[in-house]
Amino acid sequence: MSHPDPREELIALLPSLRAFAMSLTRQPAAADDLVQDTVLKAWSNFDKFQTGTNLRAWLFTILRNTYYSDRRKKVREVEDGDGVLTAQLSEKPAHDGRLALRDFRVAFDQLTDEQREALILVGASGFSYEEAAETCGCAVGTIKSRINRGRARLAELMHLNENEAMEMTDPATMAVISAGRTATA
Repeated sequence: MSHPDPREELIALLPSLRAFAMSLTRQPAAADDLVQDTVLKAWSNFDKFQTGTNLRAWLFTILRNTYYSDRRKKVREVEDGDGVLTAQLSEKPAHDGRLALRDFRVAFDQLTDEQREALILVGASGFSYEEAAETCGCAVGTIKSRINRGRARLAELMHLNENEAMEMTDPATMAVISAGRTATA
C-alpha cells in the first residue's frame, strides 16, 4: 500500500496547525512563529517520522512541545526592553585588550631603562617612591622624575590624549601608565 508523501500532507495541515497555535498563543504573530518553528522542526526530522502513522498527531505534538518549551524559556528570561541589563552583562572582546597591550609593550620598550625600572617598581609592583629609590640607589625625587617622564613618554608614544581612557585588561599595566598622566615632564 502506498502512503502519501508526508511533506505534501504537511502543507494540507497548515491551517489546522495555525488554528491550534492560535488557541495556545492567542496572538496571530506568535501563532505564525510557532507554526513556522513546528514546520522547520518537522521538515528537518522527517527521517524520524514513521510512514503510515498519524502525521497530524506528530505535527501537533511537535507544535505543543515547542510552545511549552518556549514558555519555560520565557519564565527564565528577564524583560530588558531598554537594554540596561544587557549593557551590564556585555563584555568587551578580549582582542581589544590584547591589541592595546601589544601597543603598550612596543611603547614601553622605547623608554629608557631607568624609566621602565621606575614604572615597574612603583606602578606595577606597588613599591612606594621611597622603596623604589632605595632599590635603585637614587633619591626619591629622581624616581618621581623618572616615573613622570616615563608616563608622559608612554602617553605620547601611544597617542593618548590627556583625558582619554586607556582600556587594558591588565591592572599592572594600567597602574604603570595611569597615575600622573596629566603631569608634564
